[in-house]
Amino acid sequence: MFKVSCLGLFMGTSLFAFAQNPLPLGEGLRTADPSAHVWEDGRLYLYTSHDMECQEDFWMQDWYTFSSTDLVNWTNHGPSLSLDEIAWADNYAWAPDAAYKNGKYYLVFPAGTGHKDRKNPEKSTKWMGIGVAESDSPTGPFKDMIGAPLWREPYANDPSLFIDDDGKAYLYVHAQGADYHVVEMADDMRSIKGKLEKMDMGGYTPKMEGPWVFKREDLYYFTMPENNRELSYYTSPSPKGPWTYHGVIMEQEANSNNHHSIVNYQGQWILFYHRWLDIDSTCGRQRHVAAEYLYFNEDGTIQPIRRTQKGVADFASQGNQKQ
Repeated sequence: MFKVSCLGLFMGTSLFAFAQNPLPLGEGLRTADPSAHVWEDGRLYLYTSHDMECQEDFWMQDWYTFSSTDLVNWTNHGPSLSLDEIAWADNYAWAPDAAYKNGKYYLVFPAGTGHKDRKNPEKSTKWMGIGVAESDSPTGPFKDMIGAPLWREPYANDPSLFIDDDGKAYLYVHAQGADYHVVEMADDMRSIKGKLEKMDMGGYTPKMEGPWVFKREDLYYFTMPENNRELSYYTSPSPKGPWTYHGVIMEQEANSNNHHSIVNYQGQWILFYHRWLDIDSTCGRQRHVAAEYLYFNEDGTIQPIRRTQKGVADFASQGNQKQ
């Protein structure tokens, strides 16, 4: 495990007391697709994908776990699962999610095989599916207990795993010809119940990826990178909809993809996301995880969010402003 301090990262510059974005998860480490969760030990955990330096076309190989108690100082728990441990895939270790149920921690992850031919799509052999791994610890190591994807058709990635108050587990995915779909997980979390169900999105279904579902009070929120760029959201009184669209909460940046999660930590709602920044790479812009405060209006709608350099660097002093 490695502990990384925000203050140490920026020591010697005028930014050392305030700069926090991107999050100091490790020098030279490229992370994306942050999935944030708070478990019973009171720590906040981030489960991320891991970009290889100058990687070819998102050919990623493992997933990382980080944790913090103040959102400034982070512990890098290292890779919690690798494609070397997955028998049915050898590429595309993309955006993961996690959950706690049955006394176990679960990591749902997309992975695949083949290659995508961007110039001649008809020659592409790329395929991706959703796997689930288990651990007795929130930091892993996680083990693929079923040795196969949850299903093979349709092609799917970007899983979001939501555990409701009654213990039911719902899996939302970005899938080929099946966006805005949900399926309930079996009680043992090793299979699905039935087939993917198309949700009622109120007639508005733009191109999307990376869904994230959470609950606040009695309202469910379905959030996503709309057009794979700007973050937008819907709400519903049910985890399966019907959903009502409310618009964009974070605009796109540099025409690049975004992927996010939203969690309440110590009474404050936080948005975790990634940015494409040219910091210290010979390859130009790379992905880095960042965080911002998120606030709700009295009617439950989400206020617009701006990307900032400060991010949540002053989290420990914000207690009287949390909501």
